[in-house]
Parts: sequence; C-alpha cells; structure tokens
Amino acid sequence: MASTHRRRPLAVALSALALSLPIAAPPAAAAPAEHTGHPGVVGERPVAWTPHVLDGRVTSIAKVGDTVYVGGSFQRVASPDRTTTYRRSNLFAFEHGTGRVLDFSPDPDATVASVVPAGEAGDGVYVGGAFTRMGARPVRGAALVGPDGRVDRGFDARITGGSVYRLARHGDDLYAGGSFSSAGGGGERGLARLDARTGDADGGFSIAIGRERRGTLRVQDLALSPDGGRLVIAGTFMEVEGERRPQIAVVDTGASPARLSPWSTEAYAAECDYSRMHTYMRQIDFAPDGSYFAVVTAGGPQIKPGLCKTVARWESTDRPGARPTWTNHTGGDSLYAVEATGAAVYAGGHQRWMDNRHGEHDAGPGAVEREGIAAVDPATGRALAWNPGRSRGHGVEAFLATEDGLYVGSDTTRLGERDRARLGMFPLG
Repeated sequence: MASTHRRRPLAVALSALALSLPIAAPPAAAAPAEHTGHPGVVGERPVAWTPHVLDGRVTSIAKVGDTVYVGGSFQRVASPDRTTTYRRSNLFAFEHGTGRVLDFSPDPDATVASVVPAGEAGDGVYVGGAFTRMGARPVRGAALVGPDGRVDRGFDARITGGSVYRLARHGDDLYAGGSFSSAGGGGERGLARLDARTGDADGGFSIAIGRERRGTLRVQDLALSPDGGRLVIAGTFMEVEGERRPQIAVVDTGASPARLSPWSTEAYAAECDYSRMHTYMRQIDFAPDGSYFAVVTAGGPQIKPGLCKTVARWESTDRPGARPTWTNHTGGDSLYAVEATGAAVYAGGHQRWMDNRHGEHDAGPGAVEREGIAAVDPATGRALAWNPGRSRGHGVEAFLATEDGLYVGSDTTRLGERDRARLGMFPLG
C-alpha cells in the first residue's frame, strides 16, 4: 500500500536522535540511543513482560520513545503470557514496559538485519536487510517505515545488486554497509552515506573497499561514534582507499570530505578456520563516550592463533599498527553481538567460557563458565561476575542498551532461567 505517513514539523534544535529537516541544522549534542550508558551492570533475571518470538531469530532491536522495534527472520510472535499469537513477518513492534504487541506489520519479504531510530517518538525506523518488498510495495534493501507500519515514499535508497547488513544514523546522515553494488544512486560498493530524508547518496562521501579476502566484497558491520565523527567498518575487504586494512578500518566522517583514518591494525589479518565464512568479523560497538570501540569475532571449528572467537577493546585514537587494549578469548566458540555501556562490555554468541585464552574447546587455565552471554570489565577485559546464562543455540545476534536495561535478541528460548523466546530484557537495578 502507498504510504500516507509523513514526519511532523520539527523544532530547530533537536537531540542527536532526531531526523533533521531542511530548515534545521544537523543536531550536535547528545549521544544517540545506540550509545546509551549505564551506571552499573544489569540484573541477571530478565523481566517477565517482553513478548515472545516463536520461530527463527532476532537480529536487531531499536527503541523510539516507548516503542521497541524488532527485526530478524521470523513469522510469528506471541504476547508476554503466550495467550495471543500474531503473524508478524521479519519485523514487529511492541510497547516498552508492557510488551503489548502493536498494530505494526510492514511485512518485509525477507530478513531484516538492521533497525535504527528515525528520530523521536512518532518518527518510526529505518530498516535494512535482504528484503525486496514491504507488503505489496517493491522496496529493496532499505526503507523508512513510520509507526503506522507504512513505508515513507519520500525516502528511496535505491539499493542495487545486493543487500544491506547494517545501518547507522547521525543527524541528516544515514550510513549503509552491505553487499550492494550501489546505494542512493551512487556511493561505492558496499558502503554509502545517504541523505536521511531522501535516501540520495552523498556525493561528498566516497570510501572504496577492495581486494576481497574471500567470497563477495562487502561491509559486514559498521559502527558510528556518538558524535558522528568516526565510522568503523568491518568486512571481507583487505584494502580501503588503496591502503592495507585487513577486515577493519576507521573512516574520519567528521572531515570534509570524509577520508580514511590513519588507524590500522594487522590483528585481524591472520587466517581463521572459518570454512564457508567470508569473514570472521561480526559486530562493533562504541563506548558511550566514544573513547573506544569493542569488536567481536566468529570462526570455524578449529582453534587458530589470533583474534578468532574473541571480544577486544580498541582505542579510538588515530594510530597506525594499533594493538588491542585487551582481548578476551572464548576458547573455541563464536561471538556475534557486542554492546558497550560504560559499566560493561556485553558479548553474546554461543560461547561456553570466557577468560579462556588457552582453552581448545575445553576450559583452559583461568576459564570461567559463561553460557551464551557474558559481561566483560571495560578496563581490564576480564569477565565480570554477571552470569545469567541462556540456551546457546546459534547465539545472541542483537543487543540494545536502554535507559533502564539491556535487550537481548537470539534464536533460543531460555534466558536467565526464564522462558523468554528469542527476545528478553535484563533490567538495571
């Protein structure tokens, strides 16, 4: 159905979450919701009010006002008490604090990989993924969806030749990473900066990735610093802008035009036994103050030297030949999701242990049991005492820190000894 959704007029001064219109300058100040800080570690017992996702997996979560949007690959969701089941294909919304499933059903025809806020309450979300339609409307790879579930006609990202793996927004800028050949009518392969209002490619942003490590050239994940000035990208590339950057690079987005940062590392250059995986890089997240970012990685069945199956902290300063401040090894199990809240760096996957540098699919010296989810000390890199556990499955693929807790999205049903199917939330104390 054609959309009738339109954003309401906005004030001249907005928070960093707001979507600026032509009459307004891009917002400056506060960090967006994806960089929410916490004063301490969340509790180990999840709340009882989140809805259930009854099949598939959850890959992304975003919160706009009191509405939580959930993307992934699924077909059915249920109320918190499981008395009512709803058909919701790959994207749904519910009320934060009650779990009430909302009348929001855009119905994308394939996986939604990324969901990010479009602004304040009432502004909806940007979604990216492998879809080619939203309901009856042809929409490929990226869309702006209003809180009524309708696609905004004014935004057209024109994704061609692939899909979108990750989106990030700051003010009027929407960054897209994936396997696409172009976006917004321009941009480089796999990476683009779009006008958040129209979806047009920003002609002043041209960062070329190249020399794929294996398989399709793509940006697997990206993360934007709270002030919007630095963009970390990870993927199958070995070069960026003709410079050696094995699987990870930093872009100075605060410069005009944007340019490749001198930051570099050889830490992810080593081979990893990832068999059919094109890259073992998974998620990246900045600390709320932007001083560092954390990276998690996957890998294949064998143990290899290097940074396979780890969470690592990297300082944000420009430094060629950088080395991680610390690294925490699982000893053989992949990590897929990371969230830095200031009080902790949460790492999710299907791990059995942390602090397990010398483990080889067993508990080596000093290893601690952490079933599928863990919290790491941001200063030391050692596992914190927090240990709620969850059924491991494939693993956690989505975190979202909010002002009152931590959302977790996965493919399994047990979270912290409670039945929370594929979606749960650990509250702050």
